[in-house]
Amino acid sequence: LVQLVESGGGSVQSGGSLRLSCVASGHFYSKYTMAWFRQTPGNGREGVANMDPEGNSVYAPFAKGRFTISQDNAKTTLYLQLNNLRTEDTATYYCAFRFGYATEDLGVDSYHTWGQGTQVTVSS
Repeated sequence: LVQLVESGGGSVQSGGSLRLSCVASGHFYSKYTMAWFRQTPGNGREGVANMDPEGNSVYAPFAKGRFTISQDNAKTTLYLQLNNLRTEDTATYYCAFRFGYATEDLGVDSYHTWGQGTQVTVSS
């Protein structure tokens, strides 16, 4: 059983930055992929970026150049650095986990374990 706990959300003005963290615990062996998704009210979750323990990562087009995904050396904490935030980045951000290497897949249905989410609010 894998558990995920996110933190780091908050309220910032447009152009500001935040760093989200996701701590993973439990038994997740060596081959897995972790990801960040986001969701706004009335809309489905969309993939932001993902990463495997080898450091391979994929970003959604809107995230390239502004967001950076990373992990700690122990591979138990996933980060998402959000820079140059825009009002349209306002959303609940979720950490997700799946077994296997799958950085080519940012589909919500491919991930089976989710954190509780952390709110990011960007004001103009």
